[in-house]
Amino acid sequence: MQYKGDSVDKAMQLKLYQRMLKPRLIEEKMLILLRQGKISKWFSGIGQEAIAVGVTSALRPDEYILPMHRNLGVFTTRNIPLHRLFSQWQGKSNGFTNGRDRSFHFGTQQYKIVGMISHLGPQLGVADGIALADLLKQNNKVTAVFTGEGGTSEGDFHEALNLAAVWNLPVLFCIENNGYGLSTPTNEQYRCENLADKGIGYGMESHIVEGNNILEVYSQVDFICQSMRKNPRPVLLEFRTFRMRGHEEASGTKYVPQQLLDAWEEKDPIANFENFLLKEKILSAHLIETFKNEIFAEIDYDLKKAFAENEIEVDETKELRDVYKNFDYQEINHKSITKNIRLIDAVSQGLKQSMERHENLVVMGQDIADYGGVFKITEGFVEAFGKDRVRNTPICESAVVSAAMGLSINGVKSVVEMQFADFVSTGFNPVVNYLAKVHYRWGEHADVVIRMPCGAGMGAGPFHSQTNEAWFTKTPGLKVVYPAFPYDAKGLLATSINDPNPVLFFEHKGLYRNIYQDVPEDYYTLPFGKASLLREGTDITVVSYGLGVHWALEALNGNPDIKADLIDLRTLQPMDMDAIFTSVKKTGKLIILQEDSLFGGVASDICALVVENCFEYLDAPIKRVASLETPIPFAKNLENNYLPKERFSQELLNLLSY
Repeated sequence: MQYKGDSVDKAMQLKLYQRMLKPRLIEEKMLILLRQGKISKWFSGIGQEAIAVGVTSALRPDEYILPMHRNLGVFTTRNIPLHRLFSQWQGKSNGFTNGRDRSFHFGTQQYKIVGMISHLGPQLGVADGIALADLLKQNNKVTAVFTGEGGTSEGDFHEALNLAAVWNLPVLFCIENNGYGLSTPTNEQYRCENLADKGIGYGMESHIVEGNNILEVYSQVDFICQSMRKNPRPVLLEFRTFRMRGHEEASGTKYVPQQLLDAWEEKDPIANFENFLLKEKILSAHLIETFKNEIFAEIDYDLKKAFAENEIEVDETKELRDVYKNFDYQEINHKSITKNIRLIDAVSQGLKQSMERHENLVVMGQDIADYGGVFKITEGFVEAFGKDRVRNTPICESAVVSAAMGLSINGVKSVVEMQFADFVSTGFNPVVNYLAKVHYRWGEHADVVIRMPCGAGMGAGPFHSQTNEAWFTKTPGLKVVYPAFPYDAKGLLATSINDPNPVLFFEHKGLYRNIYQDVPEDYYTLPFGKASLLREGTDITVVSYGLGVHWALEALNGNPDIKADLIDLRTLQPMDMDAIFTSVKKTGKLIILQEDSLFGGVASDICALVVENCFEYLDAPIKRVASLETPIPFAKNLENNYLPKERFSQELLNLLSY
């Protein structure tokens, strides 16, 4: 291994040596504790320290870095107190996740580190979002993100690279090519000669770096980062290295040929660099001993501190409270001036006024810029706010949702438009595993609204007609809004954007241009978790949301003798169960109408909660009415048969006569 010492001054060379030595000695101690059962799991970075240390050393302290689970050198180079790391690995409260996640699955704004989740891909898109925020703020910063050679096979990798290239984002994509994705060798992972070649297809600058040579890693990354700060662009780096231990300790390395292990052991980044420094008389045996003793002392002291900590105490109230970031709802009342507009106009107006109110709000989606979106909701937005804030995206829902998470981490709000709610399935992972869980895991919030044009009734078939709210009401950490009227849509969208938590905002396409209402022209908000009582009566309680509300109104208008409480839920998470309980206790009968198919839907949970809390008030079984248990068909007569509109009227009469 050839070291070019003249590219890095001697003081920095010593510092790099110390920075590599520290994670190695910590890890050797952790392997002992693992065998003693004092930590639960370990992902070894032995043999790869030069990459984590070199990249982190080249970045400025205020630049974000997104490591993997064998990049201990990132955390130690950023000088995180060891006792906090030890507490994290033992699931104690002085860690970073309050015992809610393990190992390196955490982030910290204080040290500008954003840890990965087990679904590896989204962190690449998160880096895009962080870098986009820096670009918008003209911060002249670089964001570095790590992945392994196995992770380059994931779709998120390709989406994130493409998005970064299209938007010229200053992201340093760092691939640690260590030969194996768990036990799968590289020849079964990809066919291109070099992983760096994958950047070529995206028009991206890329380089291959000898990952076990700390001077090469540091000097090349430092040079590239200085250039990226002046000329923002993404760069792909393939670091050639090797993992000397198992994927995690339980895996072992029996699948690795011994001669390969022997060859890479000779390339150990610390041993070789140490010999070089000794030869150059930059380092001495006495200094090595001094460094080790200092690190050993720090490890021992901080371990005692972590071991002395009490175990996490269970506090159910705190657990539930921390699912969401606290939102101090501010009611903003409107003036009396109104205009009769459609639901689509109300959404557009609410979004535009929020853009005016929040200068750090960015909207992203396919065809939303000059074209104005397929439903024309953002028509004219480019002229009003510019293309920096109104951003066309490639067709890559997962990377865009992840980028929205990154924007939030770096202080920028965003609204993402799914062209159709059905397409959220290709961005499902970052929605339910990143946005939803991030606050509970490490106290970070996801200031993201995802607009979801949804619903059937227009003969659009199974891929443009779903109302898939139940996918998200099931997931703690998400809020779900589903207005049925223009007035509600505008006020609830404003609140959704103000709320620092992730919100799925459903907009029924069938209501866009068919429902009119007098709506205040100025900005106003409406609270979450507050249902709307549209009609009052004593015969029966009818509960619905979205298009179902209008079906219920039509049925009740056709039967004027029925005296019903009609409740429009408006928000599904949080849900106003108190309004439902109050009504059921008055009427004794409940029918729930939803457009979604029956099993596992919102109606089922409402039914269960009413039975648990109001059983003694019921005079009849609760009735749920929903669409058929099939995908949504295209032909009009099949779609009409699928939807519950006609069945609802009959079931309503049946329940009244029970």
